[in-house]
Amino acid sequence: MRKTILVILFLSLLTIITTTHHHVLADSHFEGFDAEDDVVEDHDSFELTHLPITQSESPLTKTEDTQISPDTDPNPNPDPPIPKSASTTTSFDYWDEDEFEGIPTVDSQTPPLESPEITESATNNNHPPTPDDSKTKTTTTTPSSPEPQSGAVSKKQSFTIEIICGTFLVIFVINYFTGKKENENIALAWAAKFATKDAIFEKNFSLLGVGEGEDSPLLLKEGQNVFKFYASGRRYCQGLLATMELKSRHDLISRIYSLIVPCKDEISFEVYMNDDAMDHVVFALARKKLAKGMQKEVRDLQRFAGLVSPPSGRKWVDEQLGVVSESKEVAGDLITETVLDQIFGDKAFEKYGKGFISMHFSDQHPSTHRKMLLFKFALPDANNMPDMTRLVALIPYYIDLIGRYKLSSQARSKTEAARSKAAQEAYKELQNARQEASQRKKADRKKIEEADAKLSAEAIRKREAKERARQMKKAMPKVKMTRH
Repeated sequence: MRKTILVILFLSLLTIITTTHHHVLADSHFEGFDAEDDVVEDHDSFELTHLPITQSESPLTKTEDTQISPDTDPNPNPDPPIPKSASTTTSFDYWDEDEFEGIPTVDSQTPPLESPEITESATNNNHPPTPDDSKTKTTTTTPSSPEPQSGAVSKKQSFTIEIICGTFLVIFVINYFTGKKENENIALAWAAKFATKDAIFEKNFSLLGVGEGEDSPLLLKEGQNVFKFYASGRRYCQGLLATMELKSRHDLISRIYSLIVPCKDEISFEVYMNDDAMDHVVFALARKKLAKGMQKEVRDLQRFAGLVSPPSGRKWVDEQLGVVSESKEVAGDLITETVLDQIFGDKAFEKYGKGFISMHFSDQHPSTHRKMLLFKFALPDANNMPDMTRLVALIPYYIDLIGRYKLSSQARSKTEAARSKAAQEAYKELQNARQEASQRKKADRKKIEEADAKLSAEAIRKREAKERARQMKKAMPKVKMTRH
């Protein structure tokens, strides 16, 4: 009986201790929470029941909830519950902080821009690394690399421009000196072949070169590609001036242009004939296309001469050449058998006439000196100067031929009639020009008078006074003052 009473007392004490312990735990767990939190928590748990919960709650908390719910709410008028978005609930309530430690909290209103490295670390924490992930890592980290590459490319481009400009300048300077030397060599080669001792010009002229002494230079350099040679002291002429116009080899751009549009080195001779040593002669010989152009453009050929057809029954110039002359008689007398055999014949022209361009004889030349012989040839290379020996020999030959040439009476009458007609036309042109000039002066004077008529009397008086002062100043003697 005593044992039974002790067992009952022990069981009652045990039940009292357990009940008091449950109340203490409930009070300490829910201390400081309001009723609205319970409502919000229940609402959130209802909305997000489908999300997996990584850490389950103890059954003790559930029993405590059931014990607290019957209690009365201390705040009879609670504030309306604030709805929370699903993103904030999942980021704070249902995430395991130990597993996702280090991930920054994200605001629902202003989400920060995550760098590729942070996104990569977040994905690697949730999933084990796979080969695809390694590929994504390489693709996500590459956007930071273009900045130094673009800088390197710009530096390379800047250096490329500088290198190109420097190379062009170096090539330009080298080409300047080499081209200058080439032109000088061509001019000196020509002078050494035709203007030195026992050469053609030394045999036909008594004075060679641009100076008066024996040691005077043969050539005058007027530019990097222009050289001149002068000779005098021969019958029938006052002198000869040769002008070499070479390619602009010293200019790199001109050299490149000459590769696209080929041009030749040329030399032209101007022979100034004496007034009494040349009869009425207007004659030109050139290649057919050039001859037609000369007849249309050159003033004396346009006025006095025309194209001459090949005569029948005698030898004539090569078919590549065209003759422009005042009459057939002049053309036949100037194109002799000698020049046909030496240069202008069918067989000789192919071999010796490659450098021939044109020749033009006129006693009505439109320049300061009326009676002139003009020759124009193409210069060969410095090593091939003997190729133009026969062309240069034409100059003294035609000086003597024109100096001795006399027209027939019939041809002279025609040429004199043509020259008198040309003189009358020139006089009329001069008179017309004078009349036009006088008419312009009258028109200007009339405009001035009309302008004066519109001016007031005071303005006219001032202008007349100014004009008188100018006339008086002009009439005063000029006095030169010297300092002692």
